[in-house]
Amino acid sequence: MIEYKVGSAHADEFIHDGEIRATLEYAAAHRNDEVLAKEILAKAAEGKGLNHRDAMVLLECDKPEIVEQIFTLARNIKQRIYGNRIVMFAPLYLSNYCINGCVYCPYHAKNRTIPRRKLTQEEIRREVIALQDMGHKRLALETGEHPVKNPIEYVLESIDTIYSIHHKNGAIRRVNVNIAATTVENYRLLKDAGIGTYILFEETYNRSVYEALHPTGPKSDWAYHTEAMDRAMEGGIDDVGIGALFGLCNYRYDFVGILMHAEHLEARYGVGPHTISVPRIRPADDIDPADFPDAVTDEVFRRIVAVLRIAVPYTGMIVSTRESQRSRELVLDVGVSQLSGGSRTSVGGYAENDENVEESAQFDISDNRTLDEIVAWLLELGYIPSFCTACYREGRTGDRFMSLAKRGLIGNCCAPNALFTLQEYMQDYASPRTRELARRIIDREIPLIPSDKVRGITIENLRKIAEGQRDFRF
Repeated sequence: MIEYKVGSAHADEFIHDGEIRATLEYAAAHRNDEVLAKEILAKAAEGKGLNHRDAMVLLECDKPEIVEQIFTLARNIKQRIYGNRIVMFAPLYLSNYCINGCVYCPYHAKNRTIPRRKLTQEEIRREVIALQDMGHKRLALETGEHPVKNPIEYVLESIDTIYSIHHKNGAIRRVNVNIAATTVENYRLLKDAGIGTYILFEETYNRSVYEALHPTGPKSDWAYHTEAMDRAMEGGIDDVGIGALFGLCNYRYDFVGILMHAEHLEARYGVGPHTISVPRIRPADDIDPADFPDAVTDEVFRRIVAVLRIAVPYTGMIVSTRESQRSRELVLDVGVSQLSGGSRTSVGGYAENDENVEESAQFDISDNRTLDEIVAWLLELGYIPSFCTACYREGRTGDRFMSLAKRGLIGNCCAPNALFTLQEYMQDYASPRTRELARRIIDREIPLIPSDKVRGITIENLRKIAEGQRDFRF
């Protein structure tokens, strides 16, 4: 018999249903208050963020002039803190065995049509080599919740395998982990294994909706799931990533829930979320998004991203290949700073080209382009695709990262590092067209970096790297 852990009443204190509903009522009552909206925008322009009530007023306001000001401010704040860098990553699915009953996920225990699979360490090695051959340096490890098939020991062994693989010029330098809520002891083990960010989506912050969507399994305990980031912090993991799956519940409720969660982490631990993800529900094996009436339109989605950027300016914002090229382009402009590329959401999807493998996917991908195609697209849009993991490897995590991000200083580290890793990608993996686009971007960006911000690297050497005259391995 499997014993489930049980949450406490603590979650209800920081995700307070009464406060969320009061916030929604307040925002609805002030949605056309242009004077208030402008006051909030002026406050937000200081770059110190907004509380959940002020942010919800902005999200609710539908006056075209205010909406455009929201987009402009979000764009400016993102540029001020993160510049035009876009961090690249890919998910790696280890196993789709799961004992939960989540009604929106094809991994749910009652699904008898999806092929079940768990990668061996040798199969993981093949997956990682395939990802390295694309040029990836950062992975997000994914697995279903199954204490027998996917115990913490399996996850730890897999992380060790991933970090051990050096193929040609490839190496995975950061493994982020997106696995089920677990114990403080297990979070300590993950920290000791050298993970980067621990990621867990709340799915929906609305407790009654959450419990209806998670009828069985350990994930059905809303409080235990919601308190996972507290336990991760107590276990020493100081970079955590939160998010909601938009479309499961009214988006306004989950928007406020995300911000209240961020406020709680900031107040209790002095460190807000390292990342916020904003996935929308997608078709999958036996899942039809039409069964969920709270779908979010592209326009609302863009406003959610923009106001989140304004409200939590220091956080990285993630949009995956769930979204199409068009919708990703819309939100890149107003807040998103991390993208997945060349992704597969099936177990064994990178090294194998098999129909049964694709049938094991967690959701259908909208952006099916290769990593190189996405890198070229970003370069054409004027962004710098970054494969940098230096903050993690140099210990700039938690409050050390936040102190730089909140003061707008993190770019002093990230700007040159992004160029170094783009040069590395250009030399080792890029197609001729992408290589030429990268060379133009590097030539454009080098003169913009103050020489006193490039530690130990001269502008002349940067220029030589860009021209291919000097070999460089970041």
